[in-house]
Amino acid sequence: MQVAEQTLHANGLAHHVVTWTPELPKATLLLAHGFLDLAWSWKPVAERLASEGYRCVAWDWRGHGETEHVGAGGYYHFPDYVLDLAELFPQVAEGTTHLLGHSMGGTVSTMFAALRGEALSSLTLVEGIGPPPWPFERTAEKFEAWLDGMAKLRAKEERPMADLDAAVSRMRVQNPRLDDEFGRFLADKSTRPTEGGLVWRFDRRHRTTSPMPFRTELFSEFLRRVPVPVLYVAGEKGFRLPDEDARLALVPTSVKTHEIAGAGHMLHREEPEALCRAWLEFVG
Repeated sequence: MQVAEQTLHANGLAHHVVTWTPELPKATLLLAHGFLDLAWSWKPVAERLASEGYRCVAWDWRGHGETEHVGAGGYYHFPDYVLDLAELFPQVAEGTTHLLGHSMGGTVSTMFAALRGEALSSLTLVEGIGPPPWPFERTAEKFEAWLDGMAKLRAKEERPMADLDAAVSRMRVQNPRLDDEFGRFLADKSTRPTEGGLVWRFDRRHRTTSPMPFRTELFSEFLRRVPVPVLYVAGEKGFRLPDEDARLALVPTSVKTHEIAGAGHMLHREEPEALCRAWLEFVG
């Protein structure tokens, strides 16, 4: 297996891409990470599936990891991510191509599959069928929270973390089962040195609340257009939606669901072997 990093341009931004290539690839699996995550987070999954002959490709979304941030005055919205993937896709897809997305990456992957599904053989969503809905009548509140958040962000300098151990501790707030060795690896990939310590590589604007409310009705129209078989994987203790079943029921193709016992939201870090087994059974 070969592991290679490269920079590919899509939608005007330089994207950091990591590829795990087995000696005799039989298909390609594209791995889309979630919010405040990065491509290297897929390392355990990619290594396992590459050993089964799958060429695995992961990238840092805009404003994450080593991919460029948007320019001054810009922000981050789902249509931007969809266009990024649409322009990355022909550069990374080879032969039979599957798409797997976690959380935010799953939401983007669903939208992409609905629009360009003819290029895919399957879609796997790891707790990635959209965020909770936001009441339409509270739209102005969301905009107000965004304005306040951006003002607060610009008025306050980021406080560095002392070292990698401090970064791992921060990561464990959302991922308590993260082990020491992989945690330090991810902390190293997720941070950059600055005066006084380390800061996260992701764009600080991600720390603010998006002004655009998520509308289930709009996302439903994407679910209704997915043309390929779907695997939905969730953790027993993960980020589950009250309307999870209703959203999945909108997909017109076959949908297989799989729950991993005891796992939280970061399934690809906590239970990579279980996730890989579920995916191999689904495609095989």
